[in-house]
Amino acid sequence: MNDTTQTGADVRAGRREWIGLAVLALPTLLVSIDVYVMLLALPHLTASLGASTTQQLWVTDIYGFLLAGFLVTMGTLGDRIGRRKLLLIGAAAFAVASVLSAYSTSPEMLIAARALLGIAGATLAPSTMSLITTMFRNPKQMGMAIGIWAMCFSVGAVIGPLVGGVMLEHFWWGSVFLLGVPAMVLLLVLGPILLPEFKNPDAGKLDLPSVALILVTVLPVIYGLKQLAAEGWSVVAVLSVVVGLGFGYVFGRRQGRLEHPLLDLKLFASKAFSTALGSMLFGTMLMGAIMLFITQDLQLVNGLTPLKAGLWMLPAVAANTISFLVSPILGRRFRPAYLIGIGLAISVVGLLVLTQVDATEGPGTLATGFALIFLGAGPLVTLGMNLIFASAPPEKAGSAAGLNETSGQFGFALGIAVLGSIGAAVYRGLVSVPTGTPEPAASVAKDSIAGAVDAAATLPAQVGGQVLSSAREAFTSGLHVVAIVSAVLLAAVAVLAARLLRHVPPTGAAPAGPAEEAPAEEQATEEPAATPAG
Repeated sequence: MNDTTQTGADVRAGRREWIGLAVLALPTLLVSIDVYVMLLALPHLTASLGASTTQQLWVTDIYGFLLAGFLVTMGTLGDRIGRRKLLLIGAAAFAVASVLSAYSTSPEMLIAARALLGIAGATLAPSTMSLITTMFRNPKQMGMAIGIWAMCFSVGAVIGPLVGGVMLEHFWWGSVFLLGVPAMVLLLVLGPILLPEFKNPDAGKLDLPSVALILVTVLPVIYGLKQLAAEGWSVVAVLSVVVGLGFGYVFGRRQGRLEHPLLDLKLFASKAFSTALGSMLFGTMLMGAIMLFITQDLQLVNGLTPLKAGLWMLPAVAANTISFLVSPILGRRFRPAYLIGIGLAISVVGLLVLTQVDATEGPGTLATGFALIFLGAGPLVTLGMNLIFASAPPEKAGSAAGLNETSGQFGFALGIAVLGSIGAAVYRGLVSVPTGTPEPAASVAKDSIAGAVDAAATLPAQVGGQVLSSAREAFTSGLHVVAIVSAVLLAAVAVLAARLLRHVPPTGAAPAGPAEEAPAEEQATEEPAATPAG
């Protein structure tokens, strides 16, 4: 496995590599769950630690800020010092930070522990993904391995509320932070035995100014998008995004001048790489953010507990699992352009199903639409990631992985900002409260459906019922509008991806013949995307 000079479809992974994949996939699943159960634990830890509103925001946001800010750096650092070494360092730090979070005695201690979790978490995904390209150099096997890894990450996001609901019913709030500790310990024990080491011997030194520039690029943009989602348009939010983009321009100019850049911009010369990365960014924006509306609908419109809401999301988990496992197999026979296009079309149908959700009919239609969305997402995620890694040189796999994860963070934040703002605008435009409702209750009810649920509990039964009914109808209308907007934009992404990737052959297939080759101007910069990344 340590011989990185062999290439070709005949280099097949054995039992050791597949067991190693399991060691990598389990922490991925549990870390993904850990991210989403945090929101469920927030009310409990707030009451226990006495966290202020500002401290609550820092507890929830600091992890995501530092995770997004360090992904590109950690991906490139793994290429320099060794991907396995960085993964094990990150796993140890993540386990320690998880324990510190679980047993925090003050809001300040919890915020600091969550910050360490974010930095440690930034080492895990890029290292794991780039190690997969080292372990599975046969393109067909690589596609399946990527599908399994991505499935674990996605399934963890869906079942997080379910697992969190069970744990919070039986244990204290800190228990949710301990979910990933056993998996990290397992990784530390078995990683040195089962996982290969890989590093780029010609990577050069890490450029610290570039590290600082990527931080001041990513953090202001993510912060601005979060502010736009939470509070609507404001000078501070827009200025934050503009400042971040300005630093991003400076970062890009610097990378073009460095002999050993933190991020090699030449990766974008590959049309397959750029198309796959862009499609996944917008796919995450349009499909990932819709999950926020679905979880709110289940709990606030249908009145389900987090546990029951998680059970209604299990059909999506099943559809997701099937899609992520089948897509790499189909990718061996059919061009990724066709599979990604058809998959996104299925997701568009799922979004259109959401437009038929009724505020009073129960969660059946909602669960069906969500399952279709996740069923169609498999080809984009699995084949898109495969294209990204296959288009990058093996010594740049960590950098490509960090860029892929960063685009996902941007896509989700952008989706929450844009789609969340649309949904909130529709809600505020349609919700109404009975005349005579006390102003404090009326104000919070008009702001969000969560506020309406809280306000209704303080009002007389008849008035509270009217407030809840209007809020649920308004929220459902907002869901309809968001689903329509997402469906239209996702259909456009499907068409563009299918068109731009039409020259890419099935996974592991020989490059296209003369009659099927890409135009000459494309061949000048394009390498066969199905070539193994190792």
